Amino acid sequence: MEQWELLARILLAAVLGYGVGWEREFRGKPAGERTFALIALGAAAFTGIGLDRFTVTSTTRIVQGVITGVGFLGAGLIFRPERGTVHGLTTAASAWAACAIGVLAGAGDYLIAAATAAAVILILELNYVPVVRRFDARRRQRARSEGEEEG
Repeated sequence: MEQWELLARILLAAVLGYGVGWEREFRGKPAGERTFALIALGAAAFTGIGLDRFTVTSTTRIVQGVITGVGFLGAGLIFRPERGTVHGLTTAASAWAACAIGVLAGAGDYLIAAATAAAVILILELNYVPVVRRFDARRRQRARSEGEEEG
């Protein structure tokens, strides 16, 4: 693979990761554009180098290591105050998805990487659509009232 092609894959991953991170940053979450761009960029670089320089088996191990590493990074984004609700799960899952976007871009699957990034952003933003929020509020209210009847 030419260096320019690998560079294009890495840059595409960074741009797509930045898009996912922008949504998280816009919503005031702990990880944002730079974090997500770096996750996707790193995943793309490791995947691209693996495919270019090593065997398929070695590349599979590299990708497994990247996924595991991002899993640990995601664990650092999750916290639970004493007797409180868990925070950061969606951001951690988004970091994991950004890693997948980077792996896809690094493997040269540009369209699938872009579609995955679009799907992640859509899923993250769906909860902020007024119709969905109203429906979700009704569902939570119904669950609370059913819980009171049982208790």
